[in-house]
Amino acid sequence: MKWLKTSLGMSGLAISATVLVGGAIAVPTGITTNEPQEAAIAASRSLTTTTASTELLISQRLTTDYRVPALQKDFTGSLWLATWQGQIARINAETGEVQARLTMPDKTIGALTQDRVGRIWAGTYSGLVRVDPRTNQVTAQNLSLPSNRVLSLQIDTRGFLWVGTDQGLAMVSPDQAQLMTTMQELSGTSANVMTLDDDGHLWVGTLNGLTQVDTARAAEIRVVRDIPGGVVQALARDAQGALWVGTPEGLFVVTPEDGSLIRQVTAMVGQNVQSLAFDENQALWIGTDAELSTMNPYNGEIFGQVLGLPGRQTLAISPDTGNKVWIGTSEGLAWVSTTTGRALPHGAFVNPDSL
Repeated sequence: MKWLKTSLGMSGLAISATVLVGGAIAVPTGITTNEPQEAAIAASRSLTTTTASTELLISQRLTTDYRVPALQKDFTGSLWLATWQGQIARINAETGEVQARLTMPDKTIGALTQDRVGRIWAGTYSGLVRVDPRTNQVTAQNLSLPSNRVLSLQIDTRGFLWVGTDQGLAMVSPDQAQLMTTMQELSGTSANVMTLDDDGHLWVGTLNGLTQVDTARAAEIRVVRDIPGGVVQALARDAQGALWVGTPEGLFVVTPEDGSLIRQVTAMVGQNVQSLAFDENQALWIGTDAELSTMNPYNGEIFGQVLGLPGRQTLAISPDTGNKVWIGTSEGLAWVSTTTGRALPHGAFVNPDSL
């Protein structure tokens, strides 16, 4: 294991990124002394600094935010994760070993994706950032987005990167790092989440329902506003192409052909659905502000609630990653065993008070 402390040039900006390469962090052992007088002095200093140290520790725990709002499985099978306090990390999805960790001060990260050549893109609350997984080099993109508050990311069928902000959409060329076009008059304004349908059209979850976008023309096709709860927080597409939509009032199914509402999932009525993902067996993983559960999408049967998560609020789900389902919660990262169905927190990215 080795630490690399670098200052990375970022399109006119300099971001200090601390990179951890390898396994666990080495912690030095305590220093001892054989001299009674030195020991007495050390004890005295300890007594005078205990209160300050305790107050500092309490302050750090009160201000530390352990949220993991974004997960991304890459082409090699590794898992990338982003934290609310500006960390991007790559871990071995099989073993949980931390392979790289990049810390970007003052960067709140809310979205991750991977482009066609393997670069990792992170959407932060101060713009767009690109990570080269071969070198861990971080590059900030100085683009004129509708807003620098990036909420969602999606690669379309042509390889363009769609950037969802709280003030509309932008289409970016990943190879040239160039802004191609923007959609600042997006219905519903905020592009909270995105997914593609079978025709390659973009579906955007907004503050006022769903908006379907023709990616070739960067133009709206239709707007769907009759979804209970209004604010779309989660989107997933099943094997038949239907859109599953999570709102503060439950879970709904929409047909992409005309945007009509097919049904509301009875078992999730009144639930604040914040994350959705289908696994390879087409079981639907549903994260709310209170729990994580799995469901048979064909008959609506709830298989059960996942126990052992560090936080009740489920923010991100990455199924079929290292024979596990990785979960980002309000209190850190965990993985769920596909055999036992129980969750285990990842010690490097979790609130210790939640263990």
